[in-house]
Amino acid sequence: MNKTAKLVVLAAVVAIVAAACSSSSSGGDGATGDDLGGKTITVAVENAYPPYNFIPEGSTEGQGWDYDAWNEICKRLNCKAEFVEAGWPAVIDETAQGQYDTAADGISITDERKEIVDFSDPYMVIEQKLMVRGDEDRFSTVDEFVSGDYRLGTQVGTTNYELGVELVGDGRIDAFDQFGLAVQALINGDVDAVIIDDTAGQGYKGANADKVKLLDEALQSDPLGFIFPKGSDLVEPVNKVLAEMKADGTLDELANKWFVEFES
Repeated sequence: MNKTAKLVVLAAVVAIVAAACSSSSSGGDGATGDDLGGKTITVAVENAYPPYNFIPEGSTEGQGWDYDAWNEICKRLNCKAEFVEAGWPAVIDETAQGQYDTAADGISITDERKEIVDFSDPYMVIEQKLMVRGDEDRFSTVDEFVSGDYRLGTQVGTTNYELGVELVGDGRIDAFDQFGLAVQALINGDVDAVIIDDTAGQGYKGANADKVKLLDEALQSDPLGFIFPKGSDLVEPVNKVLAEMKADGTLDELANKWFVEFES
């Protein structure tokens, strides 16, 4: 990515983070007043959704936006984040049942999910887009893809899958347990496009050089939030910290690290 493009991406991410958190300003003093007394917080992650959470090749340690965000949240709340690998979409029900204190996996805030879990305030707003192979020349727009006899890949149990059904019907969709498998199927030629969040798409694009690209057209915008069991007493202090991190520029720094520098 050239310097100009990097700045455009960063500006977009910064703008949506600011918009998502602006309603929860902390007053700017950098202190929420909450202290969790060193409590361990179990944070469920998929470890297969770069740049949010993943394990780099040759490593056994997870990293990504979710890791940095929750380590910073716990630094400010005096807690310890214990990251636990969990499968998608079972992690939503498992969090609802109290198996984890929270889950962080680029989870879209929806009314249906709100029925079983509590959400934090949005920390980001993403756009769903089509990812295609780098040399794709059969179609260049969503309408052309929809009107053709092309197959769509995505991850099961996601808002991306639901939107895909609206676009082409489930008969043209190949659903995968992880987005990484869908992207690999695209590269292999088993599907013709993958519907994916733009931020995650940038992560997979960075990992696959010129093999894939994102179409410019946005399909749908989704706010993202952390999920908690219903009635969790973590929601309020986490919301305060997210507002604090927005106000002092920490969310901007994480956006630059994981959605700009990571992809370059």
